[in-house]
Amino acid sequence: MAKIRPLNDKIIVKRLEAEEKTEGGIVLPDAAKEKPKQGEVVSIGDGKILDSGARSPMQIKVKDRVIFGAYSGQEIKFNGDDLLIMSEDEVLAVVQ
Repeated sequence: MAKIRPLNDKIIVKRLEAEEKTEGGIVLPDAAKEKPKQGEVVSIGDGKILDSGARSPMQIKVKDRVIFGAYSGQEIKFNGDDLLIMSEDEVLAVVQ
């Protein structure tokens, strides 16, 4: 099976599943589900190349749960999975 490795400061995120029910218990149809803005990091690049030629270390690591903006990243399909490729700076927070 092929693997995917992002370049430089890019990360690959698998979105968390959309909520099936509201907090009040109402079951949501597929059309009403909002795309989750959280996901799990599945792969990271080597870091941004600085003007000095050195690489900036990544602040995010594989398996981190992250929060990102609604329009962040580029959606791709790889090995049957829906993934997002985004820059590390598109991540708003890491959930701990």
